Amino acid sequence: MAVAASGTLPIMVPSMASAPLSPALRDRAIAAKGFMPPDEGDALYAAAIAAADSVAGPMVEVGSYCGRSTVWLGAAARAVGTVLFAVDHHRGSEENQAGWEHHDPTVVDPQTGRMDTLPTFRATIHDAELEDVVIAVVGQSPVVARHWGAPLSLLFIDGGHGTEPARLDYEGWSPHVAVGGTLAIHDVFPDPSDGGRPPYEQIYLPALSCGRFTEIGATGSLRLLRRTA
Repeated sequence: MAVAASGTLPIMVPSMASAPLSPALRDRAIAAKGFMPPDEGDALYAAAIAAADSVAGPMVEVGSYCGRSTVWLGAAARAVGTVLFAVDHHRGSEENQAGWEHHDPTVVDPQTGRMDTLPTFRATIHDAELEDVVIAVVGQSPVVARHWGAPLSLLFIDGGHGTEPARLDYEGWSPHVAVGGTLAIHDVFPDPSDGGRPPYEQIYLPALSCGRFTEIGATGSLRLLRRTA
């Protein structure tokens, strides 16, 4: 094992990570619509590789939007010989609708007038040539979580950032992380002036206080926790 610095905490990176993400795939990720900064995407990729070194199992991403972070995770899944299930209803979150700051009118279905990011997501994954390892699960996250059965090597939560959606994502999905696996959380802002509070208050703090997770890494707003019990 080698130790790679990331933010304020180290990430344990296995020898498998010595084969870095290809520049072409990284460029695909950065070019895709989305909100994942490149340094956080790189840290997510390294964390997914490291998680597979500790425990076998598929990965799950909650909140795929147009596939930007999915490319980093899909590339990691291919590198370690597993698959990534990308869970999203593709109708946009409550903070990404018409009239809101992050609303993108180019991902609105003109027939229904509703957000529909699925076609853009599929194009992103197709162009990145990751369709063999990325499996889109189109549906409401809490519903999918209730029917999920497989232990996960890595769970990445980046779904709705409202209080209730964040709480339901944590409660529904975190029990599926295998002991030794990794819980990755995006948009964690301890300082309220930096961003919204629900991922910090409804996911990050409960995970730390439950006694089952220990923080192992941080890059920007990305937090990485390992399940220990």
